[in-house]
Amino acid sequence: MKQRSLVVSVLITAVVCFGAFAGVLAANWKPVLGLDLRGGLSIVYCPNAKGSQSVCAPSGQVSAGKLNEVVDILQARVNALGVAQPNIGVQGPDVVVQLPGVKNANTIKNTIGSTAQLYFRKVLCFADPYTPPAKKASSSTTTTSTVPKATKKTANDGYVPPPVCPASLTPSNSNSGPAPYPPLSSYKTTTPVQDADHPTGNVVLPIAGQSGLRAELGPVLATGSIISGAYAQDTTTGWQVVFSTTPAGSAIFQKNIVTPDYHYLIGADLDGIVESDPVMDISSYTGSGVINGNGINATTAGQLALLLKYGALPVGIHPLTTDVVSASLGASSLHAGLLAGLLGLLLVMGYTIFYYRALGVVVVMGLLSSAAILYAIISALGHKAGLTLDLSGITGLIVSVGITVDSYVVYFERLKDEVRAGRSIRSSVDKGFRSAYRTILSADAVSFIGAAVLYILSIGAVKGFALMLGISTLLDVITAFTFTRPLVILLGRNRIFTEARGLGVARGLGAAPAGEVG
Repeated sequence: MKQRSLVVSVLITAVVCFGAFAGVLAANWKPVLGLDLRGGLSIVYCPNAKGSQSVCAPSGQVSAGKLNEVVDILQARVNALGVAQPNIGVQGPDVVVQLPGVKNANTIKNTIGSTAQLYFRKVLCFADPYTPPAKKASSSTTTTSTVPKATKKTANDGYVPPPVCPASLTPSNSNSGPAPYPPLSSYKTTTPVQDADHPTGNVVLPIAGQSGLRAELGPVLATGSIISGAYAQDTTTGWQVVFSTTPAGSAIFQKNIVTPDYHYLIGADLDGIVESDPVMDISSYTGSGVINGNGINATTAGQLALLLKYGALPVGIHPLTTDVVSASLGASSLHAGLLAGLLGLLLVMGYTIFYYRALGVVVVMGLLSSAAILYAIISALGHKAGLTLDLSGITGLIVSVGITVDSYVVYFERLKDEVRAGRSIRSSVDKGFRSAYRTILSADAVSFIGAAVLYILSIGAVKGFALMLGISTLLDVITAFTFTRPLVILLGRNRIFTEARGLGVARGLGAAPAGEVG
């Protein structure tokens, strides 16, 4: 191979690698750090079992389609909150959410994890906070409950239907409503979630911002699916959420709510909480409405608008594990990872120079070139595609150093075999690469296939490891041909490098200085 083409190949590779590195530095692009390196929030959600808010559904009970729908809705909610580079996906029967760099972790957790199932129901009457029935101490009698007979459990899920409000106490045109219905004060519903899961029956639910006060609501008149958009608005009377409905939803709202319930209270039941109970004092609905109440402030109004805007989750989700990583812990992890990588790189460089002499310098130059282009690729992908570099990704890069050095070792050991067979270094460098490159390709193919399988089948940390390993493996295949091969051939053809004392190529290959050039 002509020497000019060898020099051009080395120079082009070096210019591409270090030019890309200089380019991202000039653009002020840096790798976007993941959750474990800069802090943030990580939550693993499981779908709720039916009728329970804290029990996970058995594996396989919730379809993959519904889990993917949950991911899409959570992604939309997170994007609306302005969280950069979220990582949300399905892992087995669970949904994994990773949000790097967030500060208000609890607020975000409550917002994105809410089922946000909205029901519009008619308010039938109001009730005091629940008060347990008084117990009578007696050796011959047992404690009895004052709960009406109508509250006995049904056969399936323990849902307790509430007693029926008398018609004379049904509110007409007053936001304050009538006096509490006495039997409801000692009536205990099972849980708000269980009540909310019964759209065709009466339910008793707490009222937001009312210190435990409750309302009995009738069957569902319309669901949140009729809403097309929502936003929070500050008014002279307080914060409220303005919502708009779809064309079909407007017809449903007019038919099921406005016309039959003119001057009646309509409760907005969101995930088992009555967020608002305004009087329906309009006779014609024009496509938008308002949700307000004593419990709505700037924060809750924004959260409520966000939940309504991006829809309800198809299934309830329960936080299985929640990890909040502080920024200081993330910084410590980053420093530890970089220190481990740098120390390992220096040790490898030092050993290869000691063992292979001038050829070890080729390893150093190759590793520096790979590091430069890797930094540029990771920075560019972080800026343009939202790629995040986490601790597992750094681990993948450290492992890739070993894979890259293996390629050099395979080539150099093949050169040793050629020299031992009596060939000169000049004739061995090209022939030895042709034999070694097949081995390098086979080893890198196995590594790349493993990385690809891990990337496709995994999520989160393992995915980051696989991606970094896969990118590094591809670069190794390319640089071995465009940089390592021509540079070693150039050194092998030059007596200054082959016969130099101490660091000569001949020393590194174990050849005698007198007869290595042929």
